[in-house]
Amino acid sequence: MAFRYFIHHWLILMDGCVCVSGSSRKEITEHWEWLETNLLQTLSIFDNDDDITTFVKGKIQGIIAEENKSGKPQEDEDPGKFREAELKMRKLFGMPEEEKLVNYYPCSNWKGRVPRQGWIYLSVNHLCFYSFLLGKEVSLVVQWTDVTQLDKNATLVFPESIRVSTRDTEHFFSMFLNINETFKLMEQLANIAMRQLLDNESFSADRSLPKPCKTLKNVSALKRDLDARAKNERYRALFRLTQDERLDGHTDCTLWTPFAKMHVVGQMFVSNNYICFASREEDLCQLIIPLREVTIVEKADSSSVLPSPLSISTKNKMTFLFANLKDRDFLVQRISDFLQRTVTRFHICHCFQENPSPSTPPSLPPSPPVLGLGEMPQNQHYSPNLPTAKKGLLQIYQQDVPEELGPKVTREKMKEESWNIHFFEFGRGVCMYRTSKSRELVLNGIPESLRGELWLLFSGGQNEMATHPGYYGSLVEQAMGKCTLATEEIERDLHRSMPEHHAFQNEMGIAALRRVLTAYAYRNPSIGYCQAMNIVTSVLLLYCTEEEAFWLLVALCERMLPDYYNTRVVGALVDQGVFEELTRECLPLLYEHMQDLGVISTISLSWFLTLFLSVMPFDSAVLLVDCFFYEGIKVIFQVALAVLHANMDQLLSCSDEGEAMTILGRYLDNVVNKQTVSPPIPHLHALLTSGNNPPPEIDVFELIKASYEKFGSLRADVIEQMRFKQRLKVIQSLEDTAKRSVVRAIMTESAFSIEELEELYVLFKAKHIMSCYWGASSTAAERHDPSLPYLEQYRIDSGQFTQLFSTLAPWSCGLHTNTLSSRLFRLLDQNKDSLINFKEFFVTGLSGMYHGDMTEKLKLLYKLHLPPGMFTVTETLLNRPWKECNSVSKKRNTNSILVLQCFFNLLEQNISIKTTTHFCVVIQLQEQFIEMCKTLYNMFSEDPMEQELYHGIATVASLLLRIGEVGKKFTNNGSQKTEVQLSSAVDALQPEREDSSGEGGSGQSLVSKALAEAQLETPPATAAGSDEEAKDDTSVSSYSVVSAGSLQCEDIADDTVLIGCASGDVVDRRRGSVPDADWSITFEQVLASFLTETSLVDYFEKKHDIQSKITACKSLRLIPCISRLGRMEDNNATTS
Repeated sequence: MAFRYFIHHWLILMDGCVCVSGSSRKEITEHWEWLETNLLQTLSIFDNDDDITTFVKGKIQGIIAEENKSGKPQEDEDPGKFREAELKMRKLFGMPEEEKLVNYYPCSNWKGRVPRQGWIYLSVNHLCFYSFLLGKEVSLVVQWTDVTQLDKNATLVFPESIRVSTRDTEHFFSMFLNINETFKLMEQLANIAMRQLLDNESFSADRSLPKPCKTLKNVSALKRDLDARAKNERYRALFRLTQDERLDGHTDCTLWTPFAKMHVVGQMFVSNNYICFASREEDLCQLIIPLREVTIVEKADSSSVLPSPLSISTKNKMTFLFANLKDRDFLVQRISDFLQRTVTRFHICHCFQENPSPSTPPSLPPSPPVLGLGEMPQNQHYSPNLPTAKKGLLQIYQQDVPEELGPKVTREKMKEESWNIHFFEFGRGVCMYRTSKSRELVLNGIPESLRGELWLLFSGGQNEMATHPGYYGSLVEQAMGKCTLATEEIERDLHRSMPEHHAFQNEMGIAALRRVLTAYAYRNPSIGYCQAMNIVTSVLLLYCTEEEAFWLLVALCERMLPDYYNTRVVGALVDQGVFEELTRECLPLLYEHMQDLGVISTISLSWFLTLFLSVMPFDSAVLLVDCFFYEGIKVIFQVALAVLHANMDQLLSCSDEGEAMTILGRYLDNVVNKQTVSPPIPHLHALLTSGNNPPPEIDVFELIKASYEKFGSLRADVIEQMRFKQRLKVIQSLEDTAKRSVVRAIMTESAFSIEELEELYVLFKAKHIMSCYWGASSTAAERHDPSLPYLEQYRIDSGQFTQLFSTLAPWSCGLHTNTLSSRLFRLLDQNKDSLINFKEFFVTGLSGMYHGDMTEKLKLLYKLHLPPGMFTVTETLLNRPWKECNSVSKKRNTNSILVLQCFFNLLEQNISIKTTTHFCVVIQLQEQFIEMCKTLYNMFSEDPMEQELYHGIATVASLLLRIGEVGKKFTNNGSQKTEVQLSSAVDALQPEREDSSGEGGSGQSLVSKALAEAQLETPPATAAGSDEEAKDDTSVSSYSVVSAGSLQCEDIADDTVLIGCASGDVVDRRRGSVPDADWSITFEQVLASFLTETSLVDYFEKKHDIQSKITACKSLRLIPCISRLGRMEDNNATTS
């Protein structure tokens, strides 16, 4: 409040002095220094005092508003001012109600050296900035999915600023009151956007977020949600907990450590399943207490030495004493509530023998009931009695240790004894105290007999296995026997997984590996199976049972190595970028040289994906796996840097990539574990030597020690920050790769240029992504399938298609555009899934409109007005002998004969006639033909040659109507059929138009007159009410007649005849009209008729430039409100 008070009361006196007031001199000094740092340096860029005054006034008003916003407590978690800001954002930037504002801040946006003071609005999907200063309005909108880089930096012009980079531009924002809070929120929102690009999952608010028990500042519910998510992620990462674990709260406290006989200061964390403790000093002490292990929680007596103590006892007879707890009573009540839920849940689970659903991938049905001894269901793939269900493969295939390994065996026994002593002092199992002593023992190597147990403990897999009893066995039974792409890949790689080890040279080891990989692929189909998973899993099976190996694999893929094993190995590529950045910081000279050779990106991927298991002798690499399960990915970075550092001199002298790869390969081949007690395992990685002198051996323990000495300062939080930056680059790079792949796949089939196709792909993908977070008629999973080729991954529905078509199509038809778009969508949707991919839209659809010749364009327009079915015709009009046609024609009107003869003469000159039988489709006079004329009328509206085109289409319509009438007479062989009154058809041909006056009216009258003149016979009188029925019939557009998925996309043959058929009666009975079932025309007739009019030929031969449409589409923000689009289509259908 002092800062706000100070700003309200500063006055510039006549002599240039500044008078200020505040609660203390210290506060005034601090605030003035802030102004000097963030404001006064900027004023030098303005040219006159008025600009300075306006800028300073706007800046101070923004600061006052920010202080008011953050300084006044509000009872409501979404106060009125915040709602006003959200409404203002939607109005300023055209956002729908689905777009939720997270927070807003005053700041300056820089254009060159000129700052523009305004407000930045951070919503779930967009970064928006608005400024109105010096009479100039500035509006900026950036989608988070377009952000390629997000940095917080300092320059001479503005000390602290945030840079937001996209593929095309960079935006700088500065003068934040709390830049750290703003930047963290930006990071979160950008991360959500990258996850959306990666998994196609939109952001969904946490509905179960509890309401605050205390009054809040002006903070939105979404901001609280994101803050809670960030805390949950840090909590889960710190203690290796599952993704469904939610932090309830944390408090400062002390923990009595019996091994050190002292109280350790730190924080207690309480969540729905765990009580955890982390010391303030890193690595001093860490503790995880699962609530399922807790037996007693009691408040001890307070004293001056031990204030507010709390005692927690567990099933393994351990007691933990916490003290200095604030609000101890409330904490005990929360723990008691969670304990009650935990006991109830586990009681139900064990009584009914059901599996809790897995925490991340799909929920599965409950496991089958436990069988008695000797009971074996038929076709069972997994049983607790299997050898691999009880022991690791090393124990099963344990061989006698040679005598020469005696000293190594003694050392191994000493390691086991050291761990037993550690268990005695610090506890054993999930409730063990984890201290720096634990790390020392891990770095010295975990004994083989304890490796599986400790891997499971340090990874957090033990907790998941304990809370999902029987889950693995049930999963195996459901997964085995199913044939998928993942199972095919697994079968192909089974015998490539450590073939040099005797445990995988027989069916037992191969079968166990198959079961674990198949079960995980079934559990998590988004990952399925990826190469390198087989190598890691085979090592896990050597030391663990099948079930333990499965839960270790879950921990690896879903927590410790996130996104490593998905279809695009995004996580490994991200860490590859992090490794390059670390190399630049730690080994700058080597980094520049290695970048020139292109080595880092080549070597790091295999190192990270297999945790060095594929490039280093097994006995040595497994020690790195020990450290990895305890320390996380940080140790892999450390060792990788140590390897480069050890070979720096040789690498700097390399002249090409092959030489550098040889040096590193030879080095890693000779990293040995001199303490192993296992028989030597042949290393299949080629041993590269120089001449006859074998390279020196490197002790793996020395390598690990060197990595900690030289690069042990790496912190997990720093690595996560670097991962965020790299994730933006990697995912956007993959999106660019996908774009190029799509363009390459279709460039030979499309007349668009490569640059145009790339820009169209960006627009198409943006439309798909918008629909994911603003709602659509189909779910995101239906519209995006990462397993499909890039060309088919993104798909849009009819609503999004209509928006793009209206903006990009060269055929603008006014209010009729939506109807035309709906017809084209149905025509392109060949598989009838109500979704269109990029190729179908721009190659099959728009490419012909822009670059096709007249025949191709007319054929597409013709197909857009076909009825629902395809029907076989035994005899076409063109198959009839000329003599028969002439003999019949003598009985008809002479004018009709002349029209038909003129047509056939023109047809012979322009099109080669084929006399074959074809599949034919109906165009009924009162529906399809009228709709096509109506479409053409709307297409010609506002064209520079509008009147000429109207005259041309009037002439063509008249000619086609006469041809159809004459063809009907020949088809019927003189028989009289009931005909629909042409006057009704003329009435129906009143195109939708916003303004029918002026020149447009003359064009409309020309078409109507042409149809009226084409009437050759007067139909007989119909029954009462038929006039009304006919009127109703013609007032409904073909959009309402043609059902979804009714149009076919096959090319129309040149001699295809469009005639009536019995199926039309079905439609007619449904609509209550009496169609002319005998009136028919062919595409040849349509094409030949159009060729008689120069204006129409010029119109359809004219080439269009799509670049202007693309530019307009980029600047136009189309809001996909699906419900509104649906109403528009319904209204258009009724109007037609």
